[in-house]
Amino acid sequence: MEPTESLLLDDQLCFAIYAASRAVTAAYRPLLDELDLTYPQYLVMLLLWERESLSVKEVAAALHLDYGTVTPLLKRLQGMGLVARRRRTDDERGVDAVLTDEGRALRERAHGVPVGMAEAFGLTDAQRADLRDRLRALVRSMDAYAGAR
Repeated sequence: MEPTESLLLDDQLCFAIYAASRAVTAAYRPLLDELDLTYPQYLVMLLLWERESLSVKEVAAALHLDYGTVTPLLKRLQGMGLVARRRRTDDERGVDAVLTDEGRALRERAHGVPVGMAEAFGLTDAQRADLRDRLRALVRSMDAYAGAR
């Protein structure tokens, strides 16, 4: 049986997305090395720089991750002094991630990351916004598809 076009690797949208994700993460690496952060840690810090404090549940939902992945991330960030983990007063089972003073200070050093990545993407502001919107729509579509199964 001859391979059909739909079974060619280069024709697969999923492979293009996978390869793009790996390339983007690799481009982030040298920028984040200067901050001593991994890409997932950087994502957590972005959330906390925006909100100061979030429950583990909120972090997991925002990053599309499960608790089992988020908890070790937060523990490492806590060990670095960037985040404090505190039991919720309204529900002792819940834990909040809270930005520390050191975590706030890191924000100032991180301003070059989006600038460097904008250069790496090689897209105009409008093209980046359009691509981001299309990818968000793709995520919503995949979430809906997975939820319907």
